[in-house]
Amino acid sequence: MFGFLKKSPKPEPAAQPQAEAVPSATPDVPAATPAPTPAPAAEPAVKRSWTERLKAGLSRTRQQIGGGLASLFGRRKIDEDLLEELEATLLMADCGVEATQHLLDALRKRWKRDKLETADQLQSALAEELLAVLQPLEQPLDVSGHAPYIIMIAGVNGSGKTTSIGKLAKYFQSQGKSVLLAAGDTFRAAAREQLMTWGERNNVTVIAQEGGDAAAVIFDAINAAKARGIDVVLADTAGRLPTQLHLMEEIAKVRRVIAKAEPSGPHEVLLVLDANIGQNALTQVKAFDASIGVTGLVVTKLDGTAKGGVVAAIARQYPRPLRFIGVGEGIDDLQPFNAREFVEALFEPVAGAGGAA
Repeated sequence: MFGFLKKSPKPEPAAQPQAEAVPSATPDVPAATPAPTPAPAAEPAVKRSWTERLKAGLSRTRQQIGGGLASLFGRRKIDEDLLEELEATLLMADCGVEATQHLLDALRKRWKRDKLETADQLQSALAEELLAVLQPLEQPLDVSGHAPYIIMIAGVNGSGKTTSIGKLAKYFQSQGKSVLLAAGDTFRAAAREQLMTWGERNNVTVIAQEGGDAAAVIFDAINAAKARGIDVVLADTAGRLPTQLHLMEEIAKVRRVIAKAEPSGPHEVLLVLDANIGQNALTQVKAFDASIGVTGLVVTKLDGTAKGGVVAAIARQYPRPLRFIGVGEGIDDLQPFNAREFVEALFEPVAGAGGAA
């Protein structure tokens, strides 16, 4: 149906306990700490392509959007009643009021201007308009401008932040880059051990210390990366709720310390968002941006109960480059955002949906 889619005060780090470089294979878990997070599940013997995994991961969103549209588009005539039901479907898919209104206004214009008659034509027009909304977010992250390239990573607890760091390490390694991890989440129990698990899996060094100041750990990690000629530093930070202003200030301190260790850094500030939180994602983007200056986003867990329309809401209300999206637990299930692939996956025919095409 969609032929157009197929064309394809200053901190004093020295006063802190010296951070240690933890080799990836060295088990260094204090006896008193909680049990480490289990290692990620092993990859299946036969791996599906990214396109297949994206479509599978977005199946719930597709049922919400595509399935809802299929039932609407069983009608033979485009009318205002259909458009009103389409509006409700988009809102239920977490597109948000602003993005939904934008899409509906565009569809109404095309309905009259292009004299659309069939529901299939309307669905194709919706796909085109959604692509236009999302395409500005498609800005791949280029880490070639600095050595080391320092990426500060933030997000609330449970967003998939530390797991995303492990996956990003694998991604950059696949691009031929050397990677070093900084275990700056000294607040959450077992966060250090979880990051070390990912370091072992990716065969990269983790700079960590038991407790202490997160800024000092990251300061030492940057200096270690300089001494070893590392290409990319991935700096974990403690998970914070955007309403915890005094704790958000601690993350701002980490950013200032990074700039002290490397005046040009951080070169990227990534905010990890859990797609399952829907419109609350916008609140998080706004709060973290005010505190640390967000330059890019990672949206995780799109394969869960998430309604992927939140990506459209972000694009219209608080646009930031969407660097990566995650659609699974596998180490390769975090990939750069591609707007066309995303829209194609959303409008893939829904099995058993009458009128889908």
